[in-house]
Amino acid sequence: MTTTVLVVDDQPLVRAGLAALLRAAPGLEVVGEAADGEQAVARAAATRPDVILMDVRMPGVGGVTATRRILAGAEDPAPRILILTTFDIDEYVYEALRAGAAGFLLKEAEPARLVHAIHTVAAGDLLFAPTVTRRLIETYVQHHAPARGDHPRLGTLTAREREILCLVGTGLTNRDIAGRLMISEGTVKTHLNRVMTKLDLTSRAQAVVLAYETGLITPGAPSGSRSS
Repeated sequence: MTTTVLVVDDQPLVRAGLAALLRAAPGLEVVGEAADGEQAVARAAATRPDVILMDVRMPGVGGVTATRRILAGAEDPAPRILILTTFDIDEYVYEALRAGAAGFLLKEAEPARLVHAIHTVAAGDLLFAPTVTRRLIETYVQHHAPARGDHPRLGTLTAREREILCLVGTGLTNRDIAGRLMISEGTVKTHLNRVMTKLDLTSRAQAVVLAYETGLITPGAPSGSRSS
């Protein structure tokens, strides 16, 4: 099955190079290019790509705003947005994950790594192990992120759904959670899907961000634990 990709970068040479690389990769089809976030929103709606390769820092409408607008207006299934960044984890990357981006990749990554990342997020899999995502988000939260308070829909979760959100936030996989709670992985997935729907989340990384911002998880807490 071919994965369709929209390439977004404000630098013409970088954008052209990325598009050429992806056109030469098996199983990928570049359906469009955009020079800024405004164009990205329009072309995402017109082409409905499986994956959007999104530069996070662009003049005008940047990658974070474009990510938020694309996911808010997307028909199901929404595109998976892969952020391209120069820095590992900063405010822009954090806010993009918070907005629902599926993951991020450094611009210095090898071409094979980029192609693999696109296939990975297109399949609905995590780009990084959950513990890596948690560690990156926690590092930013500890040093930069302000406390944002409770989520308005957090009270709609059942006790089990809230428990699963906490465990996702600590970096556990569905298999880890199933073993800890002595339930099946399918049951974990069902509960997690309900959490994502109730809280209007589009990615697991976004769920981890929310768990920290609402105080369900505190920075420095051991994996698998939660705040009181």
